[in-house]
Amino acid sequence: MSGMAKRVLITGGAGFIGSHLADALLAKGVKVRVLDALVPQVHGPGRKRPSYLDKSAELVVGDAGHSATLTRCLQNADVVVHFAAAVGVGQSMYEIASYVASNTQATANLLQVLSRKKHKVRKLIVASSMSIYGEGAYRCAQCGPLASAFRAEAHLMAKRWEMACPQCGDAATAVATPETKPLDPSSIYAITKRDQEEMCLCVGRAYGLPAVALRFFNVYGERQALSNPYTGVAAIFASRLLNGQPPLIYEDGRQSRDFVHVSDVVQAVLLAIQKPDADYQALNVGTGRATTVSDIAVVLAKNLGQAIHPKILETFRAGDIRHCVADIAKITSALGYRPRVSFEEGMARLTAWLRSQRPKDRTAQAASQLTVRGLVR
Repeated sequence: MSGMAKRVLITGGAGFIGSHLADALLAKGVKVRVLDALVPQVHGPGRKRPSYLDKSAELVVGDAGHSATLTRCLQNADVVVHFAAAVGVGQSMYEIASYVASNTQATANLLQVLSRKKHKVRKLIVASSMSIYGEGAYRCAQCGPLASAFRAEAHLMAKRWEMACPQCGDAATAVATPETKPLDPSSIYAITKRDQEEMCLCVGRAYGLPAVALRFFNVYGERQALSNPYTGVAAIFASRLLNGQPPLIYEDGRQSRDFVHVSDVVQAVLLAIQKPDADYQALNVGTGRATTVSDIAVVLAKNLGQAIHPKILETFRAGDIRHCVADIAKITSALGYRPRVSFEEGMARLTAWLRSQRPKDRTAQAASQLTVRGLVR
């Protein structure tokens, strides 16, 4: 498929990333249909249409796992962007069946409808995740690239947070993570995102339906659900700060991620819709820049004018990783993607939006749920 679509169905389209994509598509004259369950944990009670969702977007309130609803929503759509998913590493480790149903099974239902019903869909984009890598890529100065990377629990219990080479025991250095790195998901959430990616690419190839999996790294920006304690770390920290509370940081705060502004994620999706060069492939969507978790907390507090320092917990959560930053060479070559929003500009945009928000802080309750279940040590 080449060129912009005429009608796009966005599952999960009333959410953070989906609503920004809807705005961009509508601005290009594309008709947008949004299917969203308006889950209370994300959208609050009442299943009300979010005020930020453009009125020109058709909203269908329903479950992406419901075949009849999907069949109705697919009418006249030539592109499907599948964002619908339960999000959250920590929660997925005790709401296991729910995450598998919302992510893996719902995606299976979508693919079954696409395989059995007549439709006009010519492109399928699925939101994958950097979480499917588990730990990012590492290199040992003595032994070279690590074939696999994991932190032994004994090391974590001793507060030895950094990665050690399994061959010689020396410290390993984090390097940019390419799409060729073996997948090693370390949470139920990550496993379900791998399922979504692999199922969409597999069925796409089988039926000649061009599918693209975009592995989003740590997306941040305006409209992120601040009252959801299982959303992105920037939103969780912002919720704490806006309520006069210190951000809670596991380990020592020096773990690093690739924070990519939502507008650059939208850029990647639009390119994948328009160009055939990434069909049937998985691509990283990030910036290639490492930022520590502590830096996020410090910058947010400074931008918000808060003299609040983060609380370093020196404990670890099951499923967490140390470092993961995107190698974006593949998406740059295939689609011409280049991140446009710097970290500094993106945080300024986020902060400007945050000043008008009054979220409920549910972080402590979420942390308690993990602790009670022995998932924090």
